[in-house]
Order: sequence, then structure tokens, then C-alpha cells
Amino acid sequence: MNRDLPTMCIVGPTAAGKSALALALAEQRGLAIVSADSRQIYREFDIGTAKPSEAELARVPHYGVSIIDPIERYSAHRWASDAAHWCDAALAAGTPPVIVGGTGLYVRALVEPFDAIPSLDPQRRLALAQWLETLDREELRRWCQRLDPARAHLGRTQLLRAIETALLSGQRLSAHFSDDAGSQSGVPATADAEPCSVRYLVVDPGPELADRIAARVHQMVAQGFFDEVASLRDQLPADAPAWNACGYRAMRDALEGTMSRAAAVERTIIESRQYAKRQRTWFRHQLPVDAVTHIDPRNPDALQRTLDWWDRAPANAQAVELHTGAATRAHEEQS
Repeated sequence: MNRDLPTMCIVGPTAAGKSALALALAEQRGLAIVSADSRQIYREFDIGTAKPSEAELARVPHYGVSIIDPIERYSAHRWASDAAHWCDAALAAGTPPVIVGGTGLYVRALVEPFDAIPSLDPQRRLALAQWLETLDREELRRWCQRLDPARAHLGRTQLLRAIETALLSGQRLSAHFSDDAGSQSGVPATADAEPCSVRYLVVDPGPELADRIAARVHQMVAQGFFDEVASLRDQLPADAPAWNACGYRAMRDALEGTMSRAAAVERTIIESRQYAKRQRTWFRHQLPVDAVTHIDPRNPDALQRTLDWWDRAPANAQAVELHTGAATRAHEEQS
């Protein structure tokens, strides 16, 4: 990835309105969108992850949407590597990239270079995983406390990764993470390379977000969320990583008769609001204040402010002029 150019990131909590602003920006400035959403990476998980529609994908080039199978695991490390290539491809195609999404770890992994993280033998890892899956979170925490205590406070997925790394490589995963906020959030430590210049546009509608989340969930149900889950349930194992996206397990439980559909919808709304709260906290505390612009998508001038945010980046000025000139020529040719 060209680190001489600023990395432009539109971020914020789920249902805030990031995608609509990003699409409008991309159309007016001739950009490509690189999705930084850990749920939209999975194929076939479409409605419940609020993926862009076919029409939206046709309007603007997108990268990072529907790229892996639902049974695959996909780390922030891997996303950052892929995203760097996507950014280069977008630039080569004449469509400068804008990073858009709510997965803060993905964004941070991209803009801060990785230190080397040990690779693990797939066969040995699979054998170990079969045993680790039999342990509950408290048992995993105790193992991690012995093997890599700095990571014993994290969630189940991070505990599994820390234990695997310690047992299979003889190294502590925490040794590859920074001692500051990165160690709390699971972000790899920076290497000797300098981080790239980055600017963030944080999109947040304030108190209205809770209502927007509820409206989105009801819209998903109307679009066929239950039908999507019913189809996926017949194809995928219950432990496929993609099921962790908000709402999917609740919908599956309703289809299996362990809760009502109304309860599943309500649980999905609650899960999504909790997720949004975590996202807000992350973006509030993890982004450099001097690189952040805040925007309320409800404001009438939200799009103009988004365009101004993009245009103010010095390296983008020439690209804006080139795109505007090309658009003018195309219009003249059609007239």
C-alpha cells in the first residue's frame, strides 16, 4: 500500500449511516470503497449484515465484501494484508480508495504496520482446536493465565488464539502486541515502518442511533432475514464463525423453536445496540483526536461536509481535479 498517500477512513457504529455517505462521496469523487466490516466478509450472510445491494455494488467499485466462506476464520492481520492490496488495485484502476466500516481493529491493523506474528501448523492446530472446543471460557482463561497471562482477560476467540500460539509455537502472542491500548484491543504492535497518514470521518447520529438500529432490524426481517437463516442453517455447521454476526444465532434459535420470532427480533435489536456501544467506545478512545472529523448524518449539509473532508486532504486535491475534469469531458461527449 502506498503510505505516501493519506488513508481516508469513514467509520462509526452500526446503522449510523456510513454506507450512504460513503456511496455518495464515492460517486461524486470517483472512488472505490474498501469495506472494513468483519461481518460483510462472509459469502451468503447478506441481509443480517446489511451488505450493499447489487445496485449499490454496481454504482461504485467495492472491495472486501463476500470474500470468504462462512466456515473460514479471518483475522484483522489477514484483512489488513488483503486491504493493502485492494487499495493498490483501486489506485491502479484510477479509483482512489476510501475505507468504510465499523470494525475498528481492521482499520487500525491497516494503518499501523504489523509486527511478525507466528504462523501455526494447520494440522496440529486442528487437532488442538478439537480439544480446546471442549473447554468453557473459564477453563480457557485459566490455561491462558498460565501460558500468556497478558491476554487472559480477552474473549473466547482471543483466548483460543493465545493458547494455540503458546502451545504450538512456544511464543506468547502478547509479545507481538504493543504495551499500550493495542494490548487491550488485540491490535498487533507496530513494526519499524512508519504508520501511514490517516484521516477519519466518524459518522454518528447521536441518541437517534437506538431507533435507527431497531428500524434496521425490522427492515431486515421484512427483507427475509428468517428465510436467509433457514437456508444457511441447512448448509452450515452450528459453529461456523459467520454465525457470530449480530442476530444470526437468535434467528436460528427461533427457527429451532427455542424462542419466539418476536423474542429473536428483540434480542437482535439488543445485541446490535450493545455492539454499537462497543464500537462507539472504541472509536472514542482509540483514534487520534487531531485526525478525526465528526459528522451527524441527519444534518442537511452532511454530504457537503463529507466532500469537504475528502477534498481537504492535500494528496486528494489533484485526484478531485482529474475526476471532475473527466466527468465534465464525458458529459460534453454525451451532449
